Amino acid sequence: MPPKFPVNGLPPHLKTARFIPRHEDELELDVDDPILVELEEDDYWYRGYNMRTGERGIFPAFYAHEVVGQAKEVTGLKRNPCWVERFNVQFLGSVEVPYHQGNGILCAAMQKIATTRKLTVHLRPPATCDLEISLQGIKLILTVNEYSRDEEFERCSHFFQMKNISFCGCHPRNSCYFGFITKHPVLSRFACHVFVSQESMRQVAECVG
Repeated sequence: MPPKFPVNGLPPHLKTARFIPRHEDELELDVDDPILVELEEDDYWYRGYNMRTGERGIFPAFYAHEVVGQAKEVTGLKRNPCWVERFNVQFLGSVEVPYHQGNGILCAAMQKIATTRKLTVHLRPPATCDLEISLQGIKLILTVNEYSRDEEFERCSHFFQMKNISFCGCHPRNSCYFGFITKHPVLSRFACHVFVSQESMRQVAECVG
């Protein structure tokens, strides 16, 4: 039996299993997506809001379970669409990967980029960048003035929509390394983007979700 949410008070914060929609009104879910339930249908379907993608729709109740004690916090994020977290880190690089999620895929990408970096660090040191994380996605603002004399090109940016970010995490043995995997909006291709910091990047991973 799926969990019931109270008539009064906050709706539950759910975390989910993978659900691929078959109809336009259905909500796509990935593993551990944070969901706010807005309505419980009679046929064991929920109508909810996906905090990762910013999209609304319906999904089977059995694909979700309630996370106790977090509804208030997540509702606060929902009520503040301007929420942004900023982190100053170093960008190590990006590499194409064969699959859209998994710690093994993430660690292999980190290892490949780190190995390449060791061979080129004296020629091209890692660039400093700001990661701006919002409900809409991740903005990578890269400082490139080490390589350019023109002030117009001192900073460039790229935006990754949250709906195209399929996986993220820190290296299990060194949390100073963080990466996230993105999927191509049209093609079946995936890329991993890797960053490093002097401090643990677990907070970054938690913000991305």
